[in-house]
Amino acid sequence: MKTLYLLRHAKSSWDDPELKDFERPLADRGRRDVPEMASRFQQRGSQLDCIICSPAVRAKTTAKLMAEELGFDADEVASNPELYFAGAGMFLKAARLVDDHFESAMLVGHNPAITEFANLMTGAEIDNIPTCGLVQMSLPIESWS
Repeated sequence: MKTLYLLRHAKSSWDDPELKDFERPLADRGRRDVPEMASRFQQRGSQLDCIICSPAVRAKTTAKLMAEELGFDADEVASNPELYFAGAGMFLKAARLVDDHFESAMLVGHNPAITEFANLMTGAEIDNIPTCGLVQMSLPIESWS
């Protein structure tokens, strides 16, 4: 059994219209939301072995803040460029690349793909995973590939 977590990046800032989408930072609200979500994650007794994120500033910052809050080495957060412009298929590809010695992994990315992937994997009809929203999936698999 493997556990896959999907985390949508926290609320980003639109304060600087000159910034490219890729470079948008987290808003103050986003920086406040990550510790709250990390606390909920810990209260559930969830375990995490690796974090893989989109390289966009808002996703990478979300992933590193989450790692720090969970006592996970933020330097070990991996970046996968395919998660930036990803469709649901790229999330599946990223999950399949997780090393098999990891029992759990978190993918940090963007809408609409992260919601589409969650729906594809679970058969759910989630309309929209909100910013800093987290989905947990227990997968009846022995290997990520």
